[in-house]
Formats: sequence, structure tokens, C-alpha cells
Amino acid sequence: MLLSHCSCSSINSLISSAPLPNSTSIPFSKNSIFYPFSTSPFKTLFKLCSVSQESASRVFNAPVDVENQEEDVEAINLTKFGVLKQKVEGFGISSEFCTPGQYNHLICPKCKGGRSLERSLSFHINQNESFAMWRCFRFDCGWAGQVFADVGVAQKGVNKSYRQLTEERLRLEPLGDEINAYFAERMISKEILHRNAVMQISAEKNVIAFTYRRNGELVNCKYRSIVNKRFWQEKGAEKILYGLDDIKEADEIIIVEGEIDKLSMEQAGLVNCVSVPDGAPQKVSIKELPPLEKDTGFQYLWNCRSYLDKASRIILATDGDVPGQVLAEELARRLGRERCRLVSWPKKDESSRFKDANEVLQNLGADALRDIVGKAQLYQNQNLI
Repeated sequence: MLLSHCSCSSINSLISSAPLPNSTSIPFSKNSIFYPFSTSPFKTLFKLCSVSQESASRVFNAPVDVENQEEDVEAINLTKFGVLKQKVEGFGISSEFCTPGQYNHLICPKCKGGRSLERSLSFHINQNESFAMWRCFRFDCGWAGQVFADVGVAQKGVNKSYRQLTEERLRLEPLGDEINAYFAERMISKEILHRNAVMQISAEKNVIAFTYRRNGELVNCKYRSIVNKRFWQEKGAEKILYGLDDIKEADEIIIVEGEIDKLSMEQAGLVNCVSVPDGAPQKVSIKELPPLEKDTGFQYLWNCRSYLDKASRIILATDGDVPGQVLAEELARRLGRERCRLVSWPKKDESSRFKDANEVLQNLGADALRDIVGKAQLYQNQNLI
């Protein structure tokens, strides 16, 4: 049958009754019609329909030139959802019928769902459309990833002038005997300290200077007194993860709560590890995640997101106390629970557990630390609210 003219209602009826590709839940609303551009029968249908481009744009708020899909992509409004859609399509994921705030099960573009064509890819766009994440749950695949929508976001840190730091300006010098001995007691070698450019303040021989670097360049510096365990950082410097260069091309990342724990992981042969710069919050926020520009307490994550986006698996090895669990929960909320694993520190005695990576290194050794990290379990909500 040749169609010379179709009304909007007839198109909507045809689409609603047609089989839809690659999604288990299709969110139709009273005021919207969805164009399955990837389905050839519908492409033919819309070519035959005499709906003007101007009126279709008003009704559908979507591209109408089905002859040229490249022009369709360019015509998408630069909303956050539009940006996310373009980015995930670059990975072969169709988000055409995905609703923000819901989990959708799709065919994985990597493993194609195996012989059974299983919809094994769990795909999620968060409620405020700031990021999308996915993971394939087929045992022999496990592909995962995440992308962010930055368009229209005046992200704090972008176009901001940070202080330019150098070792000379900060008056840093190589470690002396006192601080080397401090680290030796904690089972961390001089070689590890040198590789991570751990230094000291020339005027204060008992203050450690943890240098935060990106591409080898000094970005920030955090100080720790070995006398009274006082911490402070350089003001006006950019917040990033400690050890950032060690995860530049990493598919699996370990995140710990302190610089000494990062060094401890490396001492155990786990180089793909970074530390948060600010320690742990005291409680989990009950609010929805804020926009990136207002997420000041975790700005270091967004400043490093190009590194984090590449990881398909993130192991959270935060401290075993309550603040450490709170930090793990807040990190998982932002990084995507589906690609996170949580380390469970072993018992120290009948009433307590080891607190962190360095305690395990000192008491159980490097082999035990590697084994514990290797047994990290899929992240579950910690119910800390």
C-alpha cells in the first residue's frame, strides 16, 4: 500500500504498534512521538509522509531528515541529553528510547548478547542527565563505561586561573633521614617514595610534602606533619587525585583514602592506584547529586574525569571506619555503582578489623594486601543514611 499522506495521529498509531529495537522499556508520553530512525521500514514510511520539517520539529523536537543521518546528529539540540546520546552512540549504544533515572537493558554492542542474544547491557542515564553509565553482565564480556555531559555547564575549574606551583617556589627538597625512617616503619621503600616525588619542606624537616602531579607537572601539594599528624594543602591550587599519572591508561583503578595508602598499594605491586585529596565526609548526603559546578566537595573527580571515564572497573579501598564507608558510598554514587567493587579489610582480632591498606601492609605483608584487593566484591549500597 502506498501512503501519500499521513497524519500525526496515524504515525503515532503505527509507531506504537510496531516492534521496537534494542530496548526493554519504551517511554511514550502523551505529548511526544519517537522516531526509530535506525529501523528501515519506518525510514520508508517517513519518506512517504508529507509532514513539513517545521511542523515536525515543533511536534517532535527531533531531526526529521531521515535521508541523511549525519545531518540528523548535527541537528540534535545541544541539551545534556543530546550530548550524552551522541557520546554513547560513539560506543555503539542506542539510547533512543532510554529514560533518565531508569535502568534499561539493551543488546551489548561488544558481545552482541552471545548466542542467546541476551539483553545483558545495563544502561543508565542519571536523573539530571549529567552522565550515562553502562555495564554488560555477561560473564565472558563485562564491558563497562561512563560518559559525562558538559555542554552548557559552567563547571567550576574551567577557565579558572590556578596558582602555578614549582618545587622551588614551595621550597621543597629531597627527603631526609627522619622522614625516610618514618616511611620505613610503615614498610614503604625509598624507591617508591622517589618514584612518587615525595619530598619535604626545606625549613621544616618533619613535614612531608606529597606532590600532586599531572603529566609530570606539579599541580598541587599536600603536607603532613609527622609530629602531630596535621594536614594542609596549597591554597588556590587545582584539586586532583594523588598519583593521577599512574591511571592514565588504566582499565582498572583502585581508589584509596590517603597518600600513604596509595604508596602502600604500590609497595604491594598495585601501581594503578590513586588517593582522594581531602579524606572522608562524615555522612552520606540524602540529596540528589548536585550539578558538577556545585559538587565542590568532589571537584577532584570531575577535574580527573577524562582518566576515570576510561576505567571499566573501579575498586574502592577506602578506610574501614564509618567515614571511610561514607566516602565509598559518595564515590560510588558519582562513578557508577555498577562498575565499582568494594574492598573488605580483614579482622585484626575478635573485636576489630584492619583499618586501611598500610595497616595490612605492615601487619600481613604485600602478598596479603594484593590478595585482599583481588577479592573486592561488587559494590552494594551501604545503607549509611
